[in-house]
Formats: sequence, C-alpha cells, structure tokens
Amino acid sequence: MAAMAVQAPRSSKTESYVDNKRKDDIRMANIKAARSVADAVRTSLGPKGMDKMISTASGEVIITNDGATILNKMEVLQPAAKMLVELSKSQDVVAGDGTTTVVVITGAFLKQCQTLLHAGIHPTVASDSLHKTSMKAVEILTAMAVPVELSDRESLVKSASTSLNSKVVSQYSSLLAPLAVDSVLSVLDPAKPDLVDLRDVKIVKKLGGTVDDTELVKGLVFDKKVSHAAGGPTRVENAKIAVIQFQISPPKTDIEQSIVVSDYTQMDRILKEERNYILSMIKKIKATGCNVLLIQKSILRDAVTDLSLHYLAKAKILVIKDVERDDIEFITKTLNCLPIANIEHFRAEKLGYANVVEEVSLGDGKIVKITGIKDMGRTTTVLVRGSNQLVLDEAERSLHDALCVVRCLVNKRFLIAGGGAPEIELSRQLGAWSKVLHGMESFCVKSFAEALEVVPYTLAENAGLNPITIVTELRNRHAQGEINAGINVRKGQITNILEENVVQPLLVSTSAITLAAECVRMILKIDDIVTVR
Repeated sequence: MAAMAVQAPRSSKTESYVDNKRKDDIRMANIKAARSVADAVRTSLGPKGMDKMISTASGEVIITNDGATILNKMEVLQPAAKMLVELSKSQDVVAGDGTTTVVVITGAFLKQCQTLLHAGIHPTVASDSLHKTSMKAVEILTAMAVPVELSDRESLVKSASTSLNSKVVSQYSSLLAPLAVDSVLSVLDPAKPDLVDLRDVKIVKKLGGTVDDTELVKGLVFDKKVSHAAGGPTRVENAKIAVIQFQISPPKTDIEQSIVVSDYTQMDRILKEERNYILSMIKKIKATGCNVLLIQKSILRDAVTDLSLHYLAKAKILVIKDVERDDIEFITKTLNCLPIANIEHFRAEKLGYANVVEEVSLGDGKIVKITGIKDMGRTTTVLVRGSNQLVLDEAERSLHDALCVVRCLVNKRFLIAGGGAPEIELSRQLGAWSKVLHGMESFCVKSFAEALEVVPYTLAENAGLNPITIVTELRNRHAQGEINAGINVRKGQITNILEENVVQPLLVSTSAITLAAECVRMILKIDDIVTVR
C-alpha cells in the first residue's frame, strides 16, 4: 500500500519550478548601479545645471559640467555602471555634445524597465520594444528637423551657442561660438564636404588674461620661447622654415662608455672636431636660405647645445626647439613642407615659407607666432586664454564641444529645437503610436515614451522651476500642435524655442536615443555575473 501512495513525478512544464530569483536580483543590482551613476550627473543638465568639482588622487582639481569628463574621472567599479561611462564616451565621439543627456535618458529608461520587470514582463520583450521605440524615435526626430546650409553661418553660430550655454564659460558664448564655426569652416575640404577632422584645429592654451582674449590665428602658435643665445633673432620676416628631426649637437657613442683623455692636446682636438661638425651642419642649413628652424624634441641627446645656438645666432637663424613629436604632422601640414630626418637631405624644396615668425610677450610668458604662411594647408589654431588653469581647461573642453556641434552639422545638415521640445514631442507621438500596437509591446512602448519626459523635467528642476507644472503645460502646448514649444530657462516659461535661437544638431538627439537604447538593452539581457579570478 505504501508503494502505491508514492505518485510518479509530474513532467508537465507548467508545474516545474525554476528559481529565477538570482537572475532577477542580478538584473536589479545592475539597473540600480547604472541608475545611481545617471542620478549623479543629472543635476548638471541644461544651462542652469550645477558644476561638479572633481578632486583626483594626485591632488588635481577639475571643475566641469561636461558629462563625459565627470564620468571619465569617476572611479566606477560596478561593471554595469562602467557601461554608462563608456556610453558617455561613445556619445562624445559620435556627436561631441549631449554627453549628460544620453546618461539621463538611459537612467529614465532603466527606471521604466524596473517597473516593467516587477510587473512580470519578460526582459526580452522589454528589450525588443525598446529597440522598436528607438527606431520610431529617430523617424519622428528626422521629420521634425529643419535643413540647414553651411553657407547659413548664423544658424551654425546659434547651434554652437546652445552647446556653450550650459558650460562654465557660457558668458563668453558670443565670442567662442563664431570662433568655433570659423575654425571648422576654414578646415573644411571642398573635395570631402561631409568630412571634418578636428585634429586640423589645434587648441593652444596660455595662462593669463581672460577668456575674452581668446583668438583665432591663421597660422601656427607655439607655447614656448625662441631658443636664442648670444643675441640671436626673435623676429624674422620672409621666413624660410625647416622642420628637422635630427640634432644639431656633437654625436655620442652608441653604447654607454667613458672616454679617457690623458692629454690636453687631445682635449683640444675633440673640441675642435665638435666645432667643425656643428659648423659644417649650420653651413649646409644656411646654404638653402633657411632662416627658421623647428627642432623636434630628442630623447637620445640634447637637440641643440650652447655652442650650436651661438653659431645659429651668428648665422641669423631663429630656433624653436623641443617641438613635440605628435605636433610634427600638424606643423608640416600647415606649413606645406616636409620634415627633414637627416642633414644630408636638407634641401630648399623641403622648406615652408611665411611672412613673419616672431616671439610675442603674452601675460607673464612668451609665445611664438608664425603668420602669413604661403600655400597654407587647411588647418587653423585657436589660442585660448584664461585667468587660471581651471578656467583654461574648461574653456578648452567647451570649445571642443562647440567644434563637435559644428562638425555634426557638416556631417548631417539638419537642426532641431532644444529646450526639451524634441523629447516631449517624441513622448507624445510615441504614446499615440503605442495605441496602435498590441499586447505587451504596446504597454512597454508607452512606458518608454513616458521616460523621455525626464529631459524637460530635469531642465525645469535644475532651473528652479516647478517641473510638474512646466511639463504639464509643455504637454498641452504640444498636443495643440506647437512642436517647437520648449522650456525657456532664462524667462522661466514655455516659448517657441526655435525663435529664441535655442537649436541643436539632429545628430546629437538621434545618437543620444539610439545609444541609450542600445546600452539599456544590453543591461536587460544580463542575467548573471561570472567573476574569473
């Protein structure tokens, strides 16, 4: 009888028990960690956003509200949170601006995912719905966009100003925005109209003065003094410039060894040979008519010695030494000359030509300017000034963002409104689209549509306005067909943001949403963390 009482195990799939708690816990831990990173940078979104002071272990202090910089300097240990740091870097590479926005949107998507998972929706369903949402969002944004021509300089300046308005140096946007536009347009190659290489715009920082003193230089600027001894020249007109990668100093032995000199006549011979060696080099240089030398930094031995500087001064040749190896390509492209690796290859056809090379006093230091370059390559130099190192660094970062915005417009020539207008319009149109869909998908799309309201909500919150009132009014305006209504944080009300000249490139918004969706989908798909020691 006892044997009869034992029932056969049920093989029905519906009644088998699978422990999913660990998977859910890991997913929730990842979402929580990523959301905490998003919340950390959320307060720095928008023109009224706060700045962060970052103190590194080495004692360096950085003041910024650039999302990519903040996250880059954060020591994030949790793997899912690290994904948000990488996400911000990706946005910086693709668009250059919107690095805080992309993280804030990701945080909002993750918050909605938490709610959906608690409601019992499968992560794959949520993930697929998010992908569809992002694709539809790009379509809606493209339909909203206004085409722009590169000849329309005013529109380009407006979009660069919008990027700068949220920075520490926002009061200088009227100076930096036109400067960024002119820089990009001057390096634009008509043969490749959709391609801008920002390495052709060199930013040179010099302490002293204010950001107002920042200028665009058609030529080259070196943040160093002219190397002159015994009254060498500090200004040369009709310059013939050589970029050399060898040293004008006595040769050394190839291996470490000491040479013992027992007789003073031998000593004299060594010195005489050194003199003759240097003199023969300088004669070859002078024979080509060269009167300005740019010498690459050397790690093996001194690029120039006092003796060679003395002879170069006598030959009336201006010398700039310790030129960084990384700068050689930019310099040769600008001067339209060739770098010279050996004295035997020193020929007149390898030289660059300029009207003036001069040393200029700036603040408490000196710089060297090369202007009026003949057949100048498509490059430009921006000389950034600032009262202290923190302002100088932040001005450089802000200028880089502005340059990236103009580059975005060159790549994809469309503008959209800023001030939270595209996000609230997306939220409205995606909400309407979700009603056409069926089942779980419809529910998920509606949740993600609501998540996009985080951008206008945060903008209002950071500007000290009542976010609920502002977002509700914004929703109402968009429902009435005002697709460009956005938050004017200066006036503290809702206005037509296009008329207020608050515009941004289409690429910034589309890449922010697609990258955020991609990152959230990846976090949703993770159900276990395996640590390998």
